[in-house]
Amino acid sequence: MKKRTYLGKPLGDTEYLLEQWGWWRMSGMGVPRYVSPLYALIRDNTVGEGGTAEFVITDDVALVVDSAVAKLTKRDPQMGGFVWMYFGMKYPALRIGRETKMGEAKAREIIKAGVAWIDCAIEQVREAA
Repeated sequence: MKKRTYLGKPLGDTEYLLEQWGWWRMSGMGVPRYVSPLYALIRDNTVGEGGTAEFVITDDVALVVDSAVAKLTKRDPQMGGFVWMYFGMKYPALRIGRETKMGEAKAREIIKAGVAWIDCAIEQVREAA
């Protein structure tokens, strides 16, 4: 599988942020839930394969991105869904296109438009930082 790269591309920083948000989301961060003390002991003291998920995003920034994706999905369900599937569920654009009965190029176009929308939505947060 080809690794996604964002360095030096237009909107690359926002795509990278969305990629990190996707890993953050998949790891279960930010999801309030109960974990029993016994389960925590077993989980933390058992050697497993794969290691821990590594992402470079704070909870605060991830929640801002999460909010922007939710607003996009409410405003434009198709575009928000494509961004969700591509970055949040790690589906390739080809799979998204096949599942929605459109070409890969059109799916990528919609994803890029969604990234641009999210870039504008989080611009205020970026300026504050």
